[in-house]
Order: sequence, then structure tokens, then C-alpha cells
Amino acid sequence: MVSIGVASLFLATICAFALRGTLPMAVAALYVAASLAALVAYAIDKSAAQRGSWRTRETTLHVLALVGGWPGALIAQAAFHHKSRKVSFQVAFWLTVALNFGALMWFVWPFH
Repeated sequence: MVSIGVASLFLATICAFALRGTLPMAVAALYVAASLAALVAYAIDKSAAQRGSWRTRETTLHVLALVGGWPGALIAQAAFHHKSRKVSFQVAFWLTVALNFGALMWFVWPFH
């Protein structure tokens, strides 16, 4: 499960940078909290899909990824086998990852 490893490594790196003082602790806290929220949202949506009940909007899942929850979302996709095959969802998901990562790089880049 490469995606779980990548997401875990990213979160560990963000936390390490925060502990070193390279990033504000609030940034690490945001990524961890948003990732946990995304993981829970995917779990709830997967359960609802299996029961045939009310589902979480895809927009909600994408917003969670965009604000920093993409590592948790990636872990959830792999662990629950949820939303991992729907091409339109994956395209939007990876766009949110790119946008989030771009915002992080802008934030930490010393020359902006």
C-alpha cells in the first residue's frame, strides 16, 4: 500500500518540520486534524454506501482534501477501497492535492 506510506511519510515530515520550528505548529495541527476528519468522512461515506443510505457529498470530501486532509483521504481510499476507482473523483482529488501542496510550498518558500 504505497499510498498509505506516502501519506504517512508526508504527515510525519510535516510534524517533524513543525517540531524543528521550520513550520508553525498550527500547520502540522491543521494537516493532522483535517486528515483525521477526512478519514472519518470516508469511513462514514463507505458505511452509508454499503447500507444504501445518505451519502457524503463528493464536494465535502474534496474540500477536506484541499484544506490539508488529503493524506487522511489517501489512507482512507486505500484502507476502505472507497472512491479509488471513480476516475472523475480521482482527477478532482489529485487536483486538490496539487493545489494544497502548491499552497504549502508557497507558504514555506523563503523567497515570496
